[in-house]
Amino acid sequence: MRLLRQRESLGAQQDYESAMTLLADVHRTGPVLRLYQPVPTVAFGRRDELRPGFAAAARAARESGFEPLVRRVGGRAAAYHGGCLVVDHLEPTEDPTSGIQDRYRLFGDMVVAALEELEVEADVGEIPGEYCAGEHSVHGTHPSGTPAAGRRVKLAGTAQRVVAGAWYFSTVVVVEQSEPIRSVLTDVYAALDLDWDPATAGAVDDLRPGTTVADVERGIRKVYGMYAHHLGYGPLTEPD
Repeated sequence: MRLLRQRESLGAQQDYESAMTLLADVHRTGPVLRLYQPVPTVAFGRRDELRPGFAAAARAARESGFEPLVRRVGGRAAAYHGGCLVVDHLEPTEDPTSGIQDRYRLFGDMVVAALEELEVEADVGEIPGEYCAGEHSVHGTHPSGTPAAGRRVKLAGTAQRVVAGAWYFSTVVVVEQSEPIRSVLTDVYAALDLDWDPATAGAVDDLRPGTTVADVERGIRKVYGMYAHHLGYGPLTEPD
């Protein structure tokens, strides 16, 4: 399984189009895992683009320093920045539609396993009021003995695209600096006239202070290495 650690973002649109290029080529290359830290981006869904407030929402994103992007997969608006880790997983398969729900469950559980490597209490499931709500979101729980003990926050969202003979599964894990995400989404959701609860937006370092993207990436690499080994792909290999 080929590992691509993209050292810097190409830009919101370029990163997205690069994933589509990898997807078109995955029949030749075989399974690919791409990891990178994105530029500040608000990724809108198609339904957002059709709302009367979309232009104002895109403008609000830009005013907060986030680049607006309309993606072909996923639900409502989600925000991410350089304190996040994007995990793009692409594989060829003869029947990409048959395992859609299985992939949501599997890769959600894999993110949970990676966070548990850091002793972060995490699980899969929607939190009422979360941004870009989905039943396969990954959330974490503030530990006991802290001011917010027991409160759950969204830590990762997932999306999937299926094409003839291949699939693409993308996960964004919010690791550091949740406040800019809460701030920009408050303005964006207000412009779109959509309800949400800003208290549900969090980052791994809210639950485990001092956690870095590199810490979470090590956990992700370990879990994906086991996945690759289990399926007989051999070790994750990064090109020279």
